Amino acid sequence: MSPVLTSPIKVGHIDDVQELRKCKPTVIPERFVRDMTERPVTACSAQDVPVINISKLGDGEKEISRLADACENWGFFQVVDHGIDFDLLERIEKVGMEFFMLPVEEKQRYAMAPGTVQGYGQAFVFSEDQKLDWCNMFALGLEPRYIRNPKLWPRRPAHFSETVETYSTEIRKLCANLLKYIAMSLGLKGNVFQEMFGSAVQAVRMNYYPPCPRPDLVLGLSPHSDGSAITVLQQGKGNSVGLQIFKDDKWVPVLPLPNALVINIGDTLEKTGGQCPRLHFEKLFSLIKSVLTNGKYKSVEHRAVTHEDKDRLSIVTFYAPSYEVELGPMAELVDENNPCKYKRYNHGEYNKHYITNKLEGKKTLEFAKIRPENSN
Repeated sequence: MSPVLTSPIKVGHIDDVQELRKCKPTVIPERFVRDMTERPVTACSAQDVPVINISKLGDGEKEISRLADACENWGFFQVVDHGIDFDLLERIEKVGMEFFMLPVEEKQRYAMAPGTVQGYGQAFVFSEDQKLDWCNMFALGLEPRYIRNPKLWPRRPAHFSETVETYSTEIRKLCANLLKYIAMSLGLKGNVFQEMFGSAVQAVRMNYYPPCPRPDLVLGLSPHSDGSAITVLQQGKGNSVGLQIFKDDKWVPVLPLPNALVINIGDTLEKTGGQCPRLHFEKLFSLIKSVLTNGKYKSVEHRAVTHEDKDRLSIVTFYAPSYEVELGPMAELVDENNPCKYKRYNHGEYNKHYITNKLEGKKTLEFAKIRPENSN
């Protein structure tokens, strides 16, 4: 689940952004202020990312073709008619918000230790001078059961654990179903990813973005691609627009649809199709999506921005291959015109690499790329 640290990590003081917000600061602490080139001032107008109707994917080639286009040209899409009860979507948002509204002392009982990715706090912080995100996170490992840390499952709010269990079971079914159709969109057998992934790894992370007095200076979540195969994002109902994806050399805000879920391809799927570690959940999913398809389906950089007056909640599920599997581009997707771009790698090793590196664009995907013989 998490790498064994060979030396202590010194992360310095990390302010809790919700507590900062209570103080209504007029000056943003320096660790949250981004360099000029990183500040969220370059986003274009919001665009409608592709929308896929899950219930129509089994009806013929039309919706499968739309899915293929979304994976290849966007790496992001929203799904509707996904089969998950709307009441369950509301309940997971309710317990998520109730958790973040607990007193900070209660939440810190489940604090995320430096260098790990489960618990409450900020993940991917590895130095005392690293810039921080304007976000509080709460993450839990779900499947296989051995990656769980029971001490981090909160007793409050009531029904939190049972709601997370029910929600995660339904999201797991959705991921398996989507991977079946993604395989078909590539001309592969529908069960190819299920057989390849083994006991798929699944984790959930809740992100809470309080209002920020200077949203032009900070980021809610640093730009990154996910290390998973598939990532499922639920954006809080009625929340401000916070998700942005990097497309055509610009940052594009994603307008959430009511009761829809946002899906994005991870690094893993991009690499499918070649010869290719245990990394962070998000980066792990991205690696799978990119590698297995040998770059045909792209994992896309994305980030979160904040709002001056409105808060935002997102619930993210990462679905990835078993840590024990060896992954690489699939033979069916490699030929003379599309040579192998990624080496084979052990997914557990990639996960380790992902978890022990800060979020930084698609840098982690470099781990699996094949280098030209004459490169330095």
